[in-house]
Amino acid sequence: MATHYELTMQRDADRIRSKVEVMGALASDALDGCVRAYLERNRLLAYTVILRDRQIDELEKEIDQLCLEFIVRHQPAGKHLRFAYVGLRINLELERIGDYAESIARQIVKLSNLECSLPMERVREISGMSVPMLRDAVKSFLTEDEALARRTILVEDEIDGLKSLATAEILQTQQKQELPIEALHPLLTIVRRFERVSDQARNICEEALYFLTGEYQKHLGNDVWRMVFVDQDNACLSQMAEAIANSLGQPKFVFASGGVDPKPIDPDTIEFLKSKEIDISKAISRPLNRVPNLEYSQVLVGLSREAKRMFPSPTRAVCLDWTIPDPSKVEGSAAVRRAAYEFAFNYLYQHISDICEAVLSDKID
Repeated sequence: MATHYELTMQRDADRIRSKVEVMGALASDALDGCVRAYLERNRLLAYTVILRDRQIDELEKEIDQLCLEFIVRHQPAGKHLRFAYVGLRINLELERIGDYAESIARQIVKLSNLECSLPMERVREISGMSVPMLRDAVKSFLTEDEALARRTILVEDEIDGLKSLATAEILQTQQKQELPIEALHPLLTIVRRFERVSDQARNICEEALYFLTGEYQKHLGNDVWRMVFVDQDNACLSQMAEAIANSLGQPKFVFASGGVDPKPIDPDTIEFLKSKEIDISKAISRPLNRVPNLEYSQVLVGLSREAKRMFPSPTRAVCLDWTIPDPSKVEGSAAVRRAAYEFAFNYLYQHISDICEAVLSDKID
């Protein structure tokens, strides 16, 4: 017969499982709502997803408290301790997925104002794989199904391929002028966010395997990649590049930026990125020699002619030249300046996404 201590521990563990199950359902339902809102161009449904994200945020706090109380009350060891630790980790992954759903919904609201046909099949395809992957990942933890966790992990590579294909098709459509430039970033963000859902689902599976087997699965043999963006004054382009890179949510990368002759961050750059839901209002400009761990950087990106002369020599880093016009220095009407910022943003977004994907897909180490 189970002791009072064992029954109490089981009751508390079941409570955590129940809350994780609810949170997983809320996250997957939010993503389903995003899919429907996109396919139906349903702005009301998109707003509903945005508003309901608060429920996920509140549940994240509740699960966090339950897991901490479980550790303090029972002082568990072995598998019971792994359960509480993994509960905390999965809680964070699900909260992040909720943020992805909210972000997708916000992009859908932007697209709803545009009079143009949108690519449907690829979005339906990638979401049709990533959302079930999430459900299976959560299920593998709740039901302690090791085989399901291992099978689910294998789906991620296929979703990565779909993301690359969808991104290429969207860019080609825009280049043919069959899609307005205003639709480009929202569409790329939607595709990227659904792909990121699969990354988080994989993380959940890896956490479930750690709970079940005691073997730590995450990022075996992988090191962090450091990428530094450099321009003349660290006031516009390099700040924009760092902000875009960080918005991609790549756990294997650390991004930074610096300037040859640092100046205060360009106010128009702050406002432009704010329109893209990226906040750099608290960022500071810095000289290149103040960039942390510069000597360990694997990729150095020059965004101006002056920048390349400041690269450390000798260096084992891969040095890239992405010299493009600095939009903060473009003169003309508001429309002309806005177009310059849009060009820079789209250029940097695509190049940063591509190089990150190149590192991950080729398993470079």
